[in-house]
Amino acid sequence: MTQLPVIQPGRPLPSSGAPPVFERIGIVGLGLIGGSIALAARQLWPKALVIGVDNKDVLETAMRLHAIDVAADDLIVLAEADIVILAAPVRTNMALLADLDENVHQPAVITDTGSTKRDIIAAAGSLPARFTFIGGHPLAGAAQGGLEHARPDLFSGRPWLLSPQGARGSQPSESDGAALAKLTEFVQALGAVPRVIDGQAHDRLLAFLSHLPQLTASALMHVVGASVGQDGLGLAGRGLADTTRLASSPPDIWRDIAATNADEIGPALDALIALLQDLRRDLPAGDRLADVFTDAARWRGTLKR
Repeated sequence: MTQLPVIQPGRPLPSSGAPPVFERIGIVGLGLIGGSIALAARQLWPKALVIGVDNKDVLETAMRLHAIDVAADDLIVLAEADIVILAAPVRTNMALLADLDENVHQPAVITDTGSTKRDIIAAAGSLPARFTFIGGHPLAGAAQGGLEHARPDLFSGRPWLLSPQGARGSQPSESDGAALAKLTEFVQALGAVPRVIDGQAHDRLLAFLSHLPQLTASALMHVVGASVGQDGLGLAGRGLADTTRLASSPPDIWRDIAATNADEIGPALDALIALLQDLRRDLPAGDRLADVFTDAARWRGTLKR
């Protein structure tokens, strides 16, 4: 393990004035989401200890940005953490669960920030009883990932989905309820709006709300770019740029999302493909096109800005 120095830089924004919900906050993975949680936590709770785990290059950037108090590239630094937030790609988070027993020595809330929930909830069933796992998914982000794009207000007003563990087949215990209450308070303090949702319902909902739009935007940009080339793209207007904003997303995260939600993403893609085929057949007449455009405009008007 490479133990990097403890840092205590000044904090430019005022704290909440409230005692920390968790005194020792461990974050594994300091990308856009993990980095934003770290920045927000350090500003809200100056007396809390924010512990970052990532590779050395990322940790050095996190220290320079004053995002963390303690940095290490090994999970052993989480020994006294009372919350561990797994903010790496989905399948990496699942693999990390197996290492927590050896490295986290006290009772702790374990949560994640991944875009799929069923697989990690099932994997968390093997955690020792001193840990309480609650799946988490902040519905916040940016067109580009990475710590350099992190900001403490990323979660302001955004939903944060919480999926309590159900893999052990029993009703939530009193300690489970207390852990959920604390995590809810933590999420609210970050500015987010918590909502409890079952893992199965989460994965189906996100297949349409997030995973389908991402795949569609990337596929569209791929087809257009391959067809018209760089010179042709020079003629594009704002419409194409706005429509394909998500196409800048990194593929490594999305491989894991696709693999762990394939059974829900597949039908979502099928529904879109079927509609596109309808539109293809209807091009000469335009009747189906008119129906789709009218319905789409109505649904578009209900989206929150």
